[in-house]
Amino acid sequence: MTKTKRKTGRWILLFILLILLYEAAGACLPFAFQKTVSDSYKKTVDVPAFYGSGPGRERAGIVETNMGALDTRLAMFREAKKNIIISTFDIREGKSTDDTFAALINAADRGVKVQILVDGLYGMLHMNGKSVFQAAGSHPNIEIRFYNEPNFLKPWTINGRLHDKYVVADDSLLLMGGRNMFDYFIGDDSRGSIGYDREVLLYSKKPEQKNGAIPQVLSYFKRVWNSSDCKTVFEGDPQREKTKSEIKYLSRRYQSIKKKLPSKTDWVKQTVPVKKASFVTNPVHIGNKEPYVWYTMQQLMLTAKKDVTIQTPYAVFSKDMYKGMEELTGKVPNVEMLVNSTAVGDNFIASSDYTRNRSKVLKTGPRVYEFFGDHSCHGKSIAIDDRLSVIGSYNFDMRSTYLDTETMLVLDSPELNRELRTNMDKLKDQSLEINKKEQYFPKQGVTQKEPENSKKLLFKFSSLFIQLFRYLA
Repeated sequence: MTKTKRKTGRWILLFILLILLYEAAGACLPFAFQKTVSDSYKKTVDVPAFYGSGPGRERAGIVETNMGALDTRLAMFREAKKNIIISTFDIREGKSTDDTFAALINAADRGVKVQILVDGLYGMLHMNGKSVFQAAGSHPNIEIRFYNEPNFLKPWTINGRLHDKYVVADDSLLLMGGRNMFDYFIGDDSRGSIGYDREVLLYSKKPEQKNGAIPQVLSYFKRVWNSSDCKTVFEGDPQREKTKSEIKYLSRRYQSIKKKLPSKTDWVKQTVPVKKASFVTNPVHIGNKEPYVWYTMQQLMLTAKKDVTIQTPYAVFSKDMYKGMEELTGKVPNVEMLVNSTAVGDNFIASSDYTRNRSKVLKTGPRVYEFFGDHSCHGKSIAIDDRLSVIGSYNFDMRSTYLDTETMLVLDSPELNRELRTNMDKLKDQSLEINKKEQYFPKQGVTQKEPENSKKLLFKFSSLFIQLFRYLA
């Protein structure tokens, strides 16, 4: 090899290394330092305003099973007459997706306006090139938009993610929780690979009321939908042969599933009274965020007189979150937290961090229960005393706190609180409590599981490496 060629090779290698360094630094450094909540936002958090003084006009019910999640969506879509809104982190091909989009196209054929908002990174990964989404996007009454498709010339856009998960139909029905929209979370519960999750259904008998939670959600959706970070995708010719073929398939599929759907759903029977429903979100821009949701949840939990139960898939705390948890356990007599054990957790980065920092989480003072069920648990909920229930997309981790958009519904309802606690107790029955010395209390019927040897060995090294960028977890 000549001297000139060797020199050229070194320059090329240097150029590649500089690009990689630019991408890594641009993706990570803007988020390395966490913001605190501004005084102006603190003034907006009026804790007594989350409580109602009498019977409200909204009702709510918990959707706990994956099959129930699909059935609820199909019923909402079948009865819709004006509009359907979907905002979600991730949609992928599958049986439940075919059912969902068959029902959406049928609704659009009836004149219902359908708007679907999906995170840009996961949309690019799991929706681009798929005929079911192209068929839906080509319909004149359906529009699909991606929130923040990453621009690798601007690597800081990679970590600005839309983590919202909710569905609205006719401004009167809202389904909100932690479920992504594909087979792992929605549909047949008898399949081998599923994730446990939770949603809450909110039904408004007076959808025109301006101070209800659903109008707040609609206003928030409009703000995100119309932001410069969103763009329309899957616009195409509905007469293309492949698109026509997919639409015919989905039409036939809907005629088949339609026979199994009730002609009319009694939403009152599926719900309980709610005194007050409130909507809480993070900022919607793609940059480093003030922790609006975390701060609001903390203030609500601090009002508890007796107990707080937190269910979160992951526990990845910042310094402020550690302090916040210590403040909470120092004030509230009983604080419990239910998390996935590393043996069943399906988030590798979060499990790696928990492997390293579990002792610090335990020292903040809550009674911690690690879930050892047969599948990972993905629900995000808080029960505060016997009145407030909080359900949505927010994980108790740094990504949900400082990076992602997040949505949570706060409901003042003793009846719903009892239902939520019953569901949490069923998961605790499959969990083991762990003390500050990281020792499990034995329980009959629950076996402590260890991660597979290869996974355990990987955690040993990844738990150290991940500390460099745990703020992205």
